[in-house]
Amino acid sequence: MSPNDYRTLADAVAADIASGRLAAGAQLPTQRDFAYARNIAPSTASRVYAELTRRGLISGEVGRGSYVRAPELTGTTGLGEPTQAKIDLQLNFPMLPWQDKDIAQVIGGVIAGLSRPTGQGGTAGAFRPIGGAGTAAARTATADFLARAAWRPDPEGIVFTANGRQGLAAAFAALAPPGERIGVEALTYPAVKWIAARLGITLVPLAMDEHGVKPDAILRAHRASPLTAIYVQPTLHNPLSVSMDAARRAEIATVVKSEGLMVVEDQIYGFLADDPPLCSLAPDHTLLVDSLSKRVSPGLTLGFIAGPAAWNRRMVAAVRSGAWAVSAFPLTLALQVMSDGLAARLVAGKRADARARQAILREVFDPSMIQTDPRSYHAWLELPEPWRAEAFAAAAARRGIAITPSSAFAVTPGHAPNAVRLALSPPSHEDLRAALTTLSQLCSAGPLDSGLLDGELE
Repeated sequence: MSPNDYRTLADAVAADIASGRLAAGAQLPTQRDFAYARNIAPSTASRVYAELTRRGLISGEVGRGSYVRAPELTGTTGLGEPTQAKIDLQLNFPMLPWQDKDIAQVIGGVIAGLSRPTGQGGTAGAFRPIGGAGTAAARTATADFLARAAWRPDPEGIVFTANGRQGLAAAFAALAPPGERIGVEALTYPAVKWIAARLGITLVPLAMDEHGVKPDAILRAHRASPLTAIYVQPTLHNPLSVSMDAARRAEIATVVKSEGLMVVEDQIYGFLADDPPLCSLAPDHTLLVDSLSKRVSPGLTLGFIAGPAAWNRRMVAAVRSGAWAVSAFPLTLALQVMSDGLAARLVAGKRADARARQAILREVFDPSMIQTDPRSYHAWLELPEPWRAEAFAAAAARRGIAITPSSAFAVTPGHAPNAVRLALSPPSHEDLRAALTTLSQLCSAGPLDSGLLDGELE
């Protein structure tokens, strides 16, 4: 068999998937059985499965085998793009009923001030060029905004981007040249995978437990082959909702200091909790990334990078080279929202809203099936046998509900647990209850009773 024949075999399996002969959720034989049935070497079978995984047609679950992934269905979309599903439990952008009106009033005030000089209470500077470091006044206001009880970032270390994702991209670009390695939680924010791939950075999965990433996992990975940095979500991790306790944060801080590692701390959901950021324990080793997209509005985004002042020039250069800088007008709008009390009111309202949605979740689902936090806007649903994550997501999509299978979060292809993430913030409370009830019924019914039939691979 020629070296390229594995692609021919992969094409044949792909055709069976496309025709429906192999349905979403169908289990493939073991690689050994696949090899035996076709009289090929086990190494060739391994390449076939790797190729199918690369094409996004199958996913593997540790200890369970390989399964056909759900196809893109009407109403589903890639994570990070708006969905057309009737009920969206995929994208997490919390919006309170009253906030659009209040934000519009702030925008109106800024526009009205455009004709007045900045020094006279106006906002005439909103149309002038601005760099990644913004202005001294903007950095001071942002430092006050991000401050916690025992921590306030150095204003000279603050850099602005157009949104949080661009902040993460700029931090990665500043820290790691192409070919370098960054350690990340084994299940992580999907955009981090896309950013790393685009920048040519290798992500190294780090084991987690109920307190977040494990310090010994960082040490093992770094000593096996040096890491440039680690990326972590210490507060309300996406997708698991895990938060590091004080002891774990202290342990992580000790490790990064002793090993000379830098940390990219994603604080995007930190507004929902009072936990001190990791950077308060290792300020010289941490670039904290935050934004307004969750705490205020996805339509009024502003990204912040708060790090050591010594890193300012490097961060500004990364923002400029990636064209990730914010322009002056949205920065002016965001600063007004941050300073006039609206952002604080939104945070208080969203904290209460998240808890209310969590209460609905607990009413519908057995707590043993759900991993979450009462403060969180998302939940991790562990699926019962014989469901598989991709098949479950397909069944939900056919009922007009968009959810995210675990494979979207797994750093290592084929190592996704049998679970899905539920974003709780988009629908009304009534629609959320209805969607969760439907998903609970799907869990109980199983794939055969839900219109998804297993396929066979001969």
